[in-house]
Amino acid sequence: MLVAIFKSLAAGNQPFTSGDQKIGLFLIIVADLMLLVGLYLWFTGPRGYNLIEENGMPGVMKNNTFRFFAVEHQVGMLLSIILIHIGKAQGKRNLTDKSKHRRTLIFYFLALLIILASIPWPFREIGEGRGWI
Repeated sequence: MLVAIFKSLAAGNQPFTSGDQKIGLFLIIVADLMLLVGLYLWFTGPRGYNLIEENGMPGVMKNNTFRFFAVEHQVGMLLSIILIHIGKAQGKRNLTDKSKHRRTLIFYFLALLIILASIPWPFREIGEGRGWI
């Protein structure tokens, strides 16, 4: 994602090449694979669907940590994947090359911000005591 963002940022008026398309395609492939892994972990792991089954949805929504892992993380990541797909689609539209670079940059950057906000970092209350790895 960072490569796609920096490439679009540095492009200026340069043509939107097949290399730009390939970077976007690789980004979509990786994002979709991560979605599948995340869905598998959400259904089989201890911090997703199992939290909802054990505590009920009202209990999960009252607890900040449970709510983050059972709901907020998934919604944020799904929204970012949707934005990545929209950004890739902007590169296919019949626009000027500058507009294609600008639009892909905007959607990829918004997706990156949402991803960073949806991570349980150790310095956040949700990730406190978990460590970096």
